[in-house]
Amino acid sequence: MAQETFTFQTEVERLLEIVAHSLYSHKEIFLRELISNASDACDRLRYAALTEAHLTAGDTDFKIRIVVDRDARTLSVVDNGIGMNRDDLLETLGTIARSGTQAFLAKLSGDAKKDTSLIGQFGVGFYSAFMVADHVDVITRKAGEEHAWRWSSDGRGQFTIDGAERPSRGTTVTVHLKADEDEFLETMRLSGIVKKYSDHIGFPILLGEGEKAETLNAGSSLWMRPKKDITESQYKEFYRHVGHGFDDPWLTLHNTVEGVVSYTSLLFIPEQAPFDLFDAERKGRVRLYVRKVFITDDCEGLIPPYLRFLRGVVDSEDLPLNISRETFQHDPRLAKIRSGLCKRVFDELAKKAEEAPSEYETFWNAFGAVLKEGLYEDFENRERILPLCRFRSSAGSELTSLDGYIGRMKPGQDAIYTLAGDDVEALKRSPQLEGFRAKGVEVLLLTDPIDEFWIPSVRTYKDKPFKSAAAADAQLDTIEADTKAAEPTSEPPDGLEQMLGRLKDVLKDAVKDVRASKRLTESAVCLVAGEGDLDMHLERLLRRHRQLEGDGATPRVLEINPTHPLIRRLAAVAADSPEAIFADAAFLLLDQARIQEGERVSDAQAFSRRLAACLERSLTA
Repeated sequence: MAQETFTFQTEVERLLEIVAHSLYSHKEIFLRELISNASDACDRLRYAALTEAHLTAGDTDFKIRIVVDRDARTLSVVDNGIGMNRDDLLETLGTIARSGTQAFLAKLSGDAKKDTSLIGQFGVGFYSAFMVADHVDVITRKAGEEHAWRWSSDGRGQFTIDGAERPSRGTTVTVHLKADEDEFLETMRLSGIVKKYSDHIGFPILLGEGEKAETLNAGSSLWMRPKKDITESQYKEFYRHVGHGFDDPWLTLHNTVEGVVSYTSLLFIPEQAPFDLFDAERKGRVRLYVRKVFITDDCEGLIPPYLRFLRGVVDSEDLPLNISRETFQHDPRLAKIRSGLCKRVFDELAKKAEEAPSEYETFWNAFGAVLKEGLYEDFENRERILPLCRFRSSAGSELTSLDGYIGRMKPGQDAIYTLAGDDVEALKRSPQLEGFRAKGVEVLLLTDPIDEFWIPSVRTYKDKPFKSAAAADAQLDTIEADTKAAEPTSEPPDGLEQMLGRLKDVLKDAVKDVRASKRLTESAVCLVAGEGDLDMHLERLLRRHRQLEGDGATPRVLEINPTHPLIRRLAAVAADSPEAIFADAAFLLLDQARIQEGERVSDAQAFSRRLAACLERSLTA
C-alpha cells in the first residue's frame, strides 16, 4: 500500500509544541500515558469479546510489555488489546476529537509553570511521547482484521500512514529517544516509573521479552483492594490514570456496598474544572466495570449529568456481563447503584462543607454551577442539593448557604430575595438593591444561567419563597428597617402625581407602567418586571440564544425615585413644561434605566438627539 502523508490538526500542533516545551520536568509521565492507553485497549477488547469471542481466539491472556533496544535507542510499549485500523489512526492520532480543546488553547499563556497546570486539566495522552522522542512509530492491527498499519511522525506538523506487518492483534508504540534521554533505556528507571504511576493497572506490565520478562506491577484492580492497603500516592496515580492528567484530586471516595445490588466505587472530584465540563452533551467520565471487566465509560444511567465532574470507576458483582450498553441504561439495578452513588457524594460534600468551609468553597467555585443543574433536573435529590448550594450576596464577599441567609432575615421579611445578572460586581451596583440595602435586607446575587431555571422550579426553601428583587411586587414596605440603616426621609414633591400621569401618557407602549418607587434611595429611576412577566435577565439570556420570538423587549415598569433631585425638579415643572421638552426628559429617563440594566437604548439616534438638546438647554439657561 502506498504511504500517505497527512497534516496534524491545528490544535494538535499547538499541543505538541506546548508539551515539548512546558512539561520538561515531568517527562517520565509519557510512559504512564502510553501504558494507560494500552490498558484501555485491553479493556475494550475484553468487553467486545463477551459478544464476539472470535476476537480473542488463541490469545485471551491480556498483557502489556515494555521492550528496550539499547542499540537502536528505542523504547516500545506493546499490548494485545483491540488495536486500530487506518481510519482509527487518522481519528485518534491526527486530531483531538475532544470538547473544550479551543477553550483550553485559548487559556494558555506561554508561561511554562501556569500552562503545566492547565495541561493537567486537559490531559496529554499519546502526544506526551514527543517530550522524549525525536520520532514515534505506531504499528497496529485491529482485532478481527487481517491488515496492519504503521503511523509515523517526528511531531513537527505531519505524519504518515502506510501498510505494515504484525502477526497478531494489538498495538506497538515505539519511541525513538532523543540524544539526551538515555535514562529511559535503564531497567531500574523504567521499573521505578511503572511502580510509581502504573502499579494499579489491572493487566500485567512486563519488562523484557520471553521467560526473562519481569512483572513490574501488582496487577490487581486498585478499587478492589482494601482501603487500608492503598496509599494516598496510589490513589493519586489512579486518579491521574482515569483522568489522563497529573493534577491531584480534591476529594477521594472509596466505598463498597453489599445488599440487593453489590458494588464497589472509587470516585474522585478534581480540584479544577475540566475543559469539557460545559460540553453540550454533558457526558460523564466514570467507568463501569462488571466483575473487573470494563463495560463502558459512557453509561448514561450511571451518574446524573449534573455530577459529570466525577472521575473514577464503579464495579458491580450483580450486573450481567452479556448485556449491551444501551440495555444497561434501563436496568433497575443500575438505578439503585446511581441512587447510592448520589447519596454518597452528597453526604461527603455536606461533611466537607461543614468541616472545611474554605476547602468547600474551592469545590463550589469550580463545580457549583453544574451541581445546581440537579435542582432543575432531579426532583428526587433536590432537598439534598439545596443545602449544598452556596451564593454570593449583597451582604459581603463571603459565600453563604440558604440556611445562613434565612438566619439573617429581617423582621417582617418572608421571602428569599435574589437578583440575577452576568456579573456580581455589576449586580452590587444595581439601583434595584438600594431599598434593600437601606433596610439591611440581604439579596442573593445570581450569575449562573441555570439560576434562572431552577428557581421557578424549586420555588421555596423551608417555606420561604424565592422572590426577585427586580420584580415590581418586592413588598419592601412590610420589612422592618435595620436600625443602623438610613430610611428615606424626604417627603414626596408637589406635582408628583401630575408628573407620573404625563410620563405614562408620553411613554405609552414603551413601558407597562410608571410608578413611584419604594426601593430607590440614590438613583433617579430603574426598571422592574411586572407581575407575571419574565425576569429581565432571563429575557436577555433567552434573546441572546434566540429562544424568544420577536425583536422588541417586553415593556417594563418604570419606577421613579420621588426623593431624587432630578425627579423633584421634573415634578416642579411638569405642569408647565412644553410637550417636546417633557417628552425628551421622559425618554431620557427610560433610556437611563435601560442602560443601568445593561440593555441597549431602543433608538440610539433619538437618544443622542434628546441628550444633545437637553445639554444645550441646560448650558443656555
